[in-house]
Amino acid sequence: MGTRSLPDRDHGFDVVALAASAGGVRALRTVVSGLPADFPVPVLVVQHRGAGTPELLSEVLRARAALPVRTATSGPLLPGVTVLPAGTTADLRPDGRLTLRACPTGRTADDLLTGAAAAFGPRVLAVVLTGRLSDGAAGVRAVRRAGGRVLVQDPDDAEAPGMPSAALATGCVEHILPLDLVAPALVAYAMAPGAADLLAVPLPAWARLGPRPSVPA
Repeated sequence: MGTRSLPDRDHGFDVVALAASAGGVRALRTVVSGLPADFPVPVLVVQHRGAGTPELLSEVLRARAALPVRTATSGPLLPGVTVLPAGTTADLRPDGRLTLRACPTGRTADDLLTGAAAAFGPRVLAVVLTGRLSDGAAGVRAVRRAGGRVLVQDPDDAEAPGMPSAALATGCVEHILPLDLVAPALVAYAMAPGAADLLAVPLPAWARLGPRPSVPA
């Protein structure tokens, strides 16, 4: 049996997953730059970019980050910030390893969040940031089904409100935050003793935890 690669589990979470699309560079830079050097939870970043796009996002985030920032490769999920390459998602395992793979559907946020929920259950902290369309909505449902936690950027504060609005429409979001409060919220969830429990919000009765029903042709 392999040795678990994640750091200690005293902080309550195994992964923070940040998902974004249009407007995501500024949003991700704001969140990542707001995390302290001792932030204890590995952070995975996914942003919609076409396959073959030059890998500049890691460099942009690294310029203002206190945490180490790297472009993902298959292997252990390391402390710091790990950016998935353009056009890819990651399969995650409970022992803290990830395997990169292409995502032909383009729904990289849904794939990543669903995989994180399956691997880590209630120890997932997911954040949906600015972006168009609805990628991430199925993912946040999976995270909440597994007992994980979900935050979204306030759509009124987002350059593109589609992704956070779609996540909110599921009823599976705990807190809606302006961009400049996302990093402080992550710090509170992950680093303040007891804060994750205090911040818990029950699911409303109308929350849609399952996939959307198929529509007959």
